[in-house]
Amino acid sequence: MRKQTRRQNGPAPAAEQKNTKWNCPYAGKCGGCDYAGMPYAGQLKRKEAFLRENIGAVCRACHCRIEPILGAEDPFYYRNKVHAALARGPKGTAIRGIYRKNTHHVIPVRGCLLEDRRADAIIEAVTEMIPSFKWKVYDEDTGVGLIRHIMVRTASEGIMLILVTAVPQLPGKNNFVKAIRRQFPEITTIVQNINSRRTSMVLGDRNIVLWGKGTILDRSLGMDFRISPSAFYQVNARQTKKLYRLAREMAGLTGTEHVLDAYCGTGTIGMFMAPFAGDVTGVELNRHAVKDAVANARSNHIRNIEFICADATEFLQACAANRLEGPAFDVLCMDPPRTGSTPEFIRAASALAIPKIVYVSCGPESLARDLKEFCRCGYRITRVVPVDMFPFTKDVETVVLLSHKDPDSHIHVKVEFGEEKTRCRLIK
Repeated sequence: MRKQTRRQNGPAPAAEQKNTKWNCPYAGKCGGCDYAGMPYAGQLKRKEAFLRENIGAVCRACHCRIEPILGAEDPFYYRNKVHAALARGPKGTAIRGIYRKNTHHVIPVRGCLLEDRRADAIIEAVTEMIPSFKWKVYDEDTGVGLIRHIMVRTASEGIMLILVTAVPQLPGKNNFVKAIRRQFPEITTIVQNINSRRTSMVLGDRNIVLWGKGTILDRSLGMDFRISPSAFYQVNARQTKKLYRLAREMAGLTGTEHVLDAYCGTGTIGMFMAPFAGDVTGVELNRHAVKDAVANARSNHIRNIEFICADATEFLQACAANRLEGPAFDVLCMDPPRTGSTPEFIRAASALAIPKIVYVSCGPESLARDLKEFCRCGYRITRVVPVDMFPFTKDVETVVLLSHKDPDSHIHVKVEFGEEKTRCRLIK
């Protein structure tokens, strides 16, 4: 069974890629695929049109055209992070699946053409084991039960299994670890995540490592990245390489620039740029992500990067308020959440007159709002390239290059935060 799973997890045959009208019994129910049954070429056209609807006007005002979308060579089985919701079945069994669209009702799903098949097989096996360990599936309405979710994260150098439970006590956990490892020796770590809150959030704040290191390693673009259970990491490894190469190309680095990587997460974009820049400063609010970023930089022997645990808007506002002697930011790379950035962040970037901004967006609506604010604050859009990170969904990633209209007026700043902010330096 496992050998078959590994073999099937490779690239989809060319004929299968062309015939994207799969017979998915869950289409329109689970909420996962917006474009199920639509030929892939049609999906790309739809995404380009959606992007034009949102940012076309502001791009035209800057005399900038939106370039063709960078599609995927293989649009199947790309998700390296797979989450299964659970529901109670008959006689103590568990039902794994995906939430029905706009609800928390679990639709039974066994196999998905978007998810890594190794992860799918592991989740199926864990679901079948639940009755034998007498674990009760958590009921969201009553707050009673133990097992809330099953999650699997896959990477080039390992596989992580995460059991999300309502309480720390997990009866028979050692026997479970032995059983699942015996069936899937390719699993490199097993983590129990504790989520005791009555919330729709999947993961809680506490992790208990049941086996292995509690992290997995992904080797990409010549670097190694440590991934913890809750760390943000792009779910489509193949398209991520295109995205990051494009961002670095737009930055136009020559080896001397001071780069600010805002909303940096675990520091992947900043570390990819660091060998081509003078130095990089990463700013991220999530302390766990900063911890992973520091570890990633050390493991890759990157010495010209530092990470600051702070809110990106507050950090940039502090920079704008402290116009002192010190390094200027020549390039701002920003990858905010789907909700986008803030007007205060954008105005601070303008006050610093940062010459070049590379904006990586995962939300066309928030991107449109932010681009209008950037233009009002003295920037012009010079290049726009969409990237399809999520085939068969309506989501589209976009990389935008903005240039300040007065690039010679940037300000030298030096900013230090108090003790409540964590400043993590990695220097020679």
